[in-house]
Amino acid sequence: MPTPATPYRLTYATMFDPPPLLHQRFDDALVQVRQRLGADHAMSIGGQPRTGGRWFELRSPIDRDCLLGRFPLGSAQDAADAVAAARAAAPGWAATPYTERVALLRRAAALIEERVFELAAAVALEVGKNRMEAIGEVQETADLITWYCDQMADNTGFDRKLPDDPLSGWRSHNRTVLKPHGVWAVIAPFNFPFALAGGPIGAALVAGNTVVFKTASDTAWSGRLLMDVFQAAGLPAGVVNLVSGAGSEVGDALMRAPALAGATFTGSHEVGMALLRRFAAGPRPRPLIAEMGGKNAAIVTRHADLDRAATGIVRSAFGLQGQKCSACSRVYVAREVAADLRQRLVERTQAIAVGDPTAAANWMGPVINAAAVQRYRLAVEQLRGEGQVHCGGQQLDAGALARGHFVAPTVAGADYGHRLWRDELFLPLVLVGEVASLDEAIARANDSDYGLTAGFYGGADEIGSFLDHIEAGVTYVNRPQGATTGAWPGYQPFGGWKGSGNTGKAIGSFWYLPQYLREQSQTVVD
Repeated sequence: MPTPATPYRLTYATMFDPPPLLHQRFDDALVQVRQRLGADHAMSIGGQPRTGGRWFELRSPIDRDCLLGRFPLGSAQDAADAVAAARAAAPGWAATPYTERVALLRRAAALIEERVFELAAAVALEVGKNRMEAIGEVQETADLITWYCDQMADNTGFDRKLPDDPLSGWRSHNRTVLKPHGVWAVIAPFNFPFALAGGPIGAALVAGNTVVFKTASDTAWSGRLLMDVFQAAGLPAGVVNLVSGAGSEVGDALMRAPALAGATFTGSHEVGMALLRRFAAGPRPRPLIAEMGGKNAAIVTRHADLDRAATGIVRSAFGLQGQKCSACSRVYVAREVAADLRQRLVERTQAIAVGDPTAAANWMGPVINAAAVQRYRLAVEQLRGEGQVHCGGQQLDAGALARGHFVAPTVAGADYGHRLWRDELFLPLVLVGEVASLDEAIARANDSDYGLTAGFYGGADEIGSFLDHIEAGVTYVNRPQGATTGAWPGYQPFGGWKGSGNTGKAIGSFWYLPQYLREQSQTVVD
């Protein structure tokens, strides 16, 4: 990263005009990372590497001929052993003074920053992110861990003295202390394999829990690299453990483990809701922090700056190929300006450079796998028969693109009853619909089981109505950097309402870390 004296600071809001140094350092790191492709990588249980004897190959979505590495296909026994290792390490880690835990986690954050370009190059190859998205995610991971360390320190370990009881002839001392739960599982998604793993892991660890981390199979390399950072930071053996493999086997066994005290899950609404029911149905309820996606809307009124709106919508609809839970997939625009906005969206979408995202010239890369391509083809086929495709709508397979999972960014329309207005696709596809009023736009935006992010473009006298009535946990107004995307720790807390999240507390907020702790009231009478 730039030296501390450099005024530029990378966030998702500032990543669109980086200094040349970032590009040069990324290119240098990419050369080094490519030289190490194809290696075998172990899980880590109780501080020891484990392979398990079964392997799966991980290939880049940019080029299926590119073998990133081989990773263990973990078993239910591996999950059980990881939980046992975390449980054995839990008493010692919980008893470690919070100041020492904070120091170790700050060291991990510093190591991530030191390695930010190397790690970002790996993320770009593995996920298909463009270089600025990849650098941004790795930097965000360091910032999230640092934020939770700051919260732990600012709250002095969440240990507070309370008033003594007013007892005559006695001294009755009271205090409240937040304590860790025990063994915590972190189930990470493929789209942010560093930030949505490292952030929850950092929060759980600094709070005094031990962790079993299950990486997504599509991003097992990122999981291993993140594990390397925690080990290099000097965390004791067993405090954080890594397993990989099929969710139906190792993931399911992990989440069913009787010794598991709590978990953080980021993924689909269907899986998240099933886990919530499971965690509530046992002999005692267990905490689950579930982040479960979005179907995020942008509203554009007749008073909007249409250039600004089009820029923000395109960035949020097609950044990371629409594979963000915060991606803009619905647009409700005032009928008077709908044709004008649609034209601007089409022009900007058609100008997107799609290709190998590790090259600076390309802004959009591939979707994650063949299943995503098939979902895209099915959605486009439905739109051609039951709606309108204004631009895009093709799988891209010319030349080198044929070796990857590339599809065209797509702007489309459909009747409001169509399933694509409701279903989260995780694809570079945005629907545009016309409305007669701001009230109608807000009502349609709210008519969703999801409530993660929402964007608005309009006049100053309309902002209050949008903010008062929109049902979303993260809102952006007149923001060209992204209509519905771009939250950063310390700037925009990130968490969903309704079916997008179950806690009402946002990642990177003041209220997130205490979820990894439980309160004990202490009264001691002399």
